[in-house]
Amino acid sequence: MYEKKDYYYELPEELIAQDPLRDRASSRLMVLDKETGGVTHRTFRDIIEYLEPGDCLVMNDTKVIPARLLGQREGSTGAIEVLLLKRTDKDVWECLVKPGKKMRPGMRAVFGDPGSPELKAEVLEELDDGKRSVRFEYEGIFEEVLDRLGEMPLPPYITHKLAKEDRDRYQTVYAKNSGSAAAPTAGLHFTNELIAAIEAKGVKTAKVTLHVGLGTFRPVKADNILDHHMHSEHCEVSKETAELVNSCRNAGGRIICVGTTSVRTLESMSSDDGVLNAGTKETEIFIYPGYKFKITDALITNFHLPESTLIMLVSALAGREKVLKAYEEAVKERYRFFSFGDAMYIH
Repeated sequence: MYEKKDYYYELPEELIAQDPLRDRASSRLMVLDKETGGVTHRTFRDIIEYLEPGDCLVMNDTKVIPARLLGQREGSTGAIEVLLLKRTDKDVWECLVKPGKKMRPGMRAVFGDPGSPELKAEVLEELDDGKRSVRFEYEGIFEEVLDRLGEMPLPPYITHKLAKEDRDRYQTVYAKNSGSAAAPTAGLHFTNELIAAIEAKGVKTAKVTLHVGLGTFRPVKADNILDHHMHSEHCEVSKETAELVNSCRNAGGRIICVGTTSVRTLESMSSDDGVLNAGTKETEIFIYPGYKFKITDALITNFHLPESTLIMLVSALAGREKVLKAYEEAVKERYRFFSFGDAMYIH
C-alpha cells in the first residue's frame, strides 16, 4: 500500500482529454460508492440528485493567473521561459525557468516588444528544486501586464494550445482569488445555473482558497510513497466558511468537497476533533491510505494520473482497490481523463 507502483494503472493516451467541452456540465460522471465499490454512470449535471438539503458543498475559489511568460535575455536573442509559482513579495516571485543554466543570479530578461518591453525581470537567487527568485519591473498594475503578456500554464499532458478567448474554460465560474499556477479542475464542471439549482435544493455552498502549485503535477519519484515530500501551497479559510461548515456538521449534514484541493484545505485547517478553524497557512499535507479524515465525507473529483499524489488521496477516501477497479471501468467505458476530462463522485 505504500509502494508507488501500487497506484499504477494502464491508460491509453487517446483518453487524455486535450480540449474542454463547450457545455461544462455535460461531462460524464462516474459515481463510486466507497462502501461497496459499486459504480454508476451518469452525466455531471445529475450530481444534484446525490446532494441533500443540509449538505455543504465546499469549493476552491482560487483563480489561475496567466503565469507562463515567454521572453528573451536582455541584450540577447536567447529565448527564455518563466513560470510564476508563488508571490513572495510585492514584485518578487518564486519561479521555474528555462533554460536553467542561463538563468543565474543577476541575469535580466525582457517580455513583450524587445525594443520597448512592458515587463522586465532580474533573477535574484537560486532556490531549491531548480526554482529561482525573480524580481519584476513594470509600469502600472502587474496583473494587467501579466494578462496581456502571459499564457495559461496548462499541464504537460495537454498538448493543444488554449486560445486566449478560451482562457475562461481553464477557470471555474466562481474563481475569485488570483494566485494559482493550475486550475482546481473538479470545479470546471460547474455552471452558474447548476450551482443556483443546488442552492435552491437547500444545499449550502462554501468557499475556501488554495493556490495550486505545480507540485500538483510533479511525479512521485520515491518508490516508497512515505519518502515523498509535498511542496507547500498557500490555503485560507474565512470565518464565514468555518462557521458554515461547522454548523452543517453539527446539524448532521455532509461535507462534500469539490476537488482534492478543497479536501487538503479542510483537512489542513481542522483540529483533530473535526472542527474547522478560520485562518491561513502554508500546507504540505500528504493524504494517502491510512489517513483518518476529520471533515470530508464525500468528494467530487476528476480522474488522476497513475502513481500521483492525487490518486493516493482518493484511495485514502474510497480504498485503493475500489479506486483502481473504478479506474479500470472508466478506461473500459472510454471516459475522458485528467484536467479537461470527466468527473467522479465518491460518496
